[in-house]
Amino acid sequence: MSDKLLVIGEARDGSLRNVTFEAISAAKKINADGEIVGVICGSDDLNSQAQEMIYYGADRVITVKHDNLETYTSEGYGQAIMTVINEESPNGIVMGHTAVGKDLTPKLASKLDTGLISDATEIDVDGGNAVFTRPIYSGKAFEKKIITSGITFVTIRPNNVPALERDDSRSGEVTSKDVDITDIRTVIKEVIRKASEGVDLSEANVIIAGGRGVKSEEGFKPLYELADVLGGAVGASRGACDAEYCDYSLQIGQTGKVVTPDLYIAVGISGAIQHLAGMSNSKVIVAINKDPEANIFNVADYGIVGDLFDVVPMLIEEFKKLKV
Repeated sequence: MSDKLLVIGEARDGSLRNVTFEAISAAKKINADGEIVGVICGSDDLNSQAQEMIYYGADRVITVKHDNLETYTSEGYGQAIMTVINEESPNGIVMGHTAVGKDLTPKLASKLDTGLISDATEIDVDGGNAVFTRPIYSGKAFEKKIITSGITFVTIRPNNVPALERDDSRSGEVTSKDVDITDIRTVIKEVIRKASEGVDLSEANVIIAGGRGVKSEEGFKPLYELADVLGGAVGASRGACDAEYCDYSLQIGQTGKVVTPDLYIAVGISGAIQHLAGMSNSKVIVAINKDPEANIFNVADYGIVGDLFDVVPMLIEEFKKLKV
């Protein structure tokens, strides 16, 4: 019998996050012959989300509906998913390394008395064994791990394992699971989002990040305009957040979000090691800073020495011309 892997889906505002589809792709890499079973929790109709998981490679999907699953809580989702795990007895579990994933998976691993490989950035197969690469020491080094016994339990970093091509012709069984979720110690009354509208920062392919050099909240406006032109998201260094130029939800770095976009444009960022820990694995890094000795240039693929208030408007105009 082939291995069975569960992929825990994650939705935001009624739509599945891209990392869910990347997790399905990761599960296929771990065991190409294994059955991929998606799991989605929520309180509304989940059939459309389940179908999306099938289009992206899941063989079947289990939906778990309950009023206490309307908003994520570790108690509610933990009870729901543990019920599915106990019934399905999977050989592996895969989820995105997101805020929800980082909170939920250690609790599940503890209940299962198994290990967890977190924040995997690459998956290879060597001699039939899945080899997971993950960063250590704030991204200064990488380690490779394999599972020698027990369940393969892994979270993957968004934007690192490409999703499979969407195939509308795929079909699969969607089943609904009823669970009794009563042990809820936390009740979410309201969720207030402070993050910028538009592209999710942790999943963005293009990020424009501002630092203290932006000088003010007003100074971030050209960054938003550039991000809009490129279809990207806006981020920030901790220094910019501490100076109250923007909300902490935009913070990138060791104590903020870790991102790996295709293009990262650092605007007025000096390049402190704490910030580099959150973005140094970006595929292409462009630095804009008037200080030619700024540390950010040591990790940048391309550097522009100049006043950001002159450079950014010129970039906006040039990119607009390319899009015409």
